[in-house]
Amino acid sequence: MNSAFAHKLAPFLSFTVLVLIWEIAVRFAGLDSHVLPGPSQVFFSMIELIKNGAIFKHTVASLFRVTAGFYLAAVLGIPIGIILGRNQTAALIFNPIIQFLRPISPLAWIPLAMLWFGIGDKPAVFLIFLASFFPIVVSTTVAVQSINPTFFYVAANFDFSRAEVIQKIVIPAIIPAIITALRLTVTIAWIVVVAAEMIAVQSGLGYLILDARNGLRLDYVMDGMIVIGLIGILLDSIMRRLGRIESAAWGIRQP
Repeated sequence: MNSAFAHKLAPFLSFTVLVLIWEIAVRFAGLDSHVLPGPSQVFFSMIELIKNGAIFKHTVASLFRVTAGFYLAAVLGIPIGIILGRNQTAALIFNPIIQFLRPISPLAWIPLAMLWFGIGDKPAVFLIFLASFFPIVVSTTVAVQSINPTFFYVAANFDFSRAEVIQKIVIPAIIPAIITALRLTVTIAWIVVVAAEMIAVQSGLGYLILDARNGLRLDYVMDGMIVIGLIGILLDSIMRRLGRIESAAWGIRQP
């Protein structure tokens, strides 16, 4: 069998086996559909959600929040990480604060986020920003500090300005690490938005799952879970493709 074909076939086979195990468990365990709906019930309920447009509405709402919070974290986190990586004084001052805030779960901020921003998109975007910001800052800082000092000695010999050092040495050197950090962080952001939507908003896939649970529609709950998983795979695939861009391949190759 052609290796490329086998590589493409393997994920399909694994999901097929998973669905078969799911169907067998439902049929032979004697579980009620309100406890564990079968694949066929989940499939037809997914069609219902597609026809009434609910699945698209909630998916777009979740993607909007992830995009807003994630991009805001990247736009602020990468420059701050570069500054901390290049400036020892700034690192000594701000690194303890970052290390203190970084382990705090974004979900622990939900009560404060709701008090500060109310109900709606803002608290969810804020939580996604927190979940993404600190990993990006730390990864960028470490990447900058790991650059071979010889590059900076050469830049000094050629009398590079500070802006030229950042543009011609720092940014190209840290791109592989940044891509890896963004790949991991976007997954964290996707997890956090679903959790935040169960509490702080009235739309999105997290809200769909919570509302379906309250209505004892476990098939809708599993539909929401399936969409979350599929989008997670899509987001990871996009980040892996970014890692294969030639300009991002300096130093390491993305898996």
